[in-house]
Amino acid sequence: MRITNEAFIVAGRKFSISGLTHLQTARGPHDRLTLRAVMVTAAVLVGIGVALGYTGDLYRLPATTYAGLGLAAFVPVGLALMGHRWRPPAYELWGRYKGETVLLFSSDHERQFGQVTRALIRAREAARLGGLAFPPASDTPYEPMP
Repeated sequence: MRITNEAFIVAGRKFSISGLTHLQTARGPHDRLTLRAVMVTAAVLVGIGVALGYTGDLYRLPATTYAGLGLAAFVPVGLALMGHRWRPPAYELWGRYKGETVLLFSSDHERQFGQVTRALIRAREAARLGGLAFPPASDTPYEPMP
């Protein structure tokens, strides 16, 4: 990845700075594995409840079973919270380039995402101010941290 006053180069794609407009940040989708785990767990719990309801065993169950079923209902919520904590959605930078909205950059690391976004904004400002050799806050083009 490289950001200069003329171009933003990332993953083999090159975007001219003057052609980038309408920059927006967003968060990517949630992890698919987490979503599937939540859906399967919820479906199993609903299936158990429906099966017990059709067999008529709901009236013969002890109170501890009802408490266990009630606590099991929180399993999908716990899975969703853990999945969001361990595999949060990616940070995304979107913009318009040649009339199309494109994903310019995506990162799991908030710090790296912030650095790239600020460098790109500085490069756009420098190009708009008359094409300074480099962004005003820097004397070299941006290169990512190792």
